[in-house]
Amino acid sequence: MPMKDSAGGLTARRRLRAARLYLCTDARERQGDLEEFLDAVLANGVDIIQLRQKGLQARQELDYLEVFAAAAERHAALVCVNDRADLAAASGCHVLHLGQDDLPVSLARRIIGPDTVLGVSTHSREQAERAASDPGIDYFCVGPTWPTPTKPGRPAPGLALTRQVAAMGPGRPWFAIGGINLDNLEEVIAVGARRVVVVRALTEASDPAAVAAELARRLREAGDL
Repeated sequence: MPMKDSAGGLTARRRLRAARLYLCTDARERQGDLEEFLDAVLANGVDIIQLRQKGLQARQELDYLEVFAAAAERHAALVCVNDRADLAAASGCHVLHLGQDDLPVSLARRIIGPDTVLGVSTHSREQAERAASDPGIDYFCVGPTWPTPTKPGRPAPGLALTRQVAAMGPGRPWFAIGGINLDNLEEVIAVGARRVVVVRALTEASDPAAVAAELARRLREAGDL
């Protein structure tokens, strides 16, 4: 599934720099509405869509990524693989995202090559500073901002870390993550974030299209990236 230079010829990195709203979702097996859900959120402001579902076999994950890729193509969005550099390379997805305990960035970069966007999670100022300076990294996430059941047992560094990273003025895109929704988005914006990752705010929404549109609107109105 070739994706890297689709969507009007814009490169993945150029689209990353314009991205504000990033969604992590499972394959919607319980709901049975994956294509409908992806179209709804991507048509209403989601810029990056990550498949994050632990326990999938490689073949099954590749099959789901085909569905994500088709939706991304329809809406000029970016598709992200979580953790698996081999699947990112095999699928041709735009983005690979790594946690602190996943493959080292240098090894992942050797697997995915120079064109794939690579992001990492950070949970402290020191990790954020490393991510902001590592030449192999294109973006990083900061959090969790609030405790979230998607990362059970992980302490939430909170808005203080988000404020510190904003004050650093990183020279590459970064996203606040962790428990962010319409009720607390303004708090994240107030401390300097202009890009966010959401999960339950959309995956558990009764009207994901409307919520995505409102999240995207508020992020746009927050100001320049």
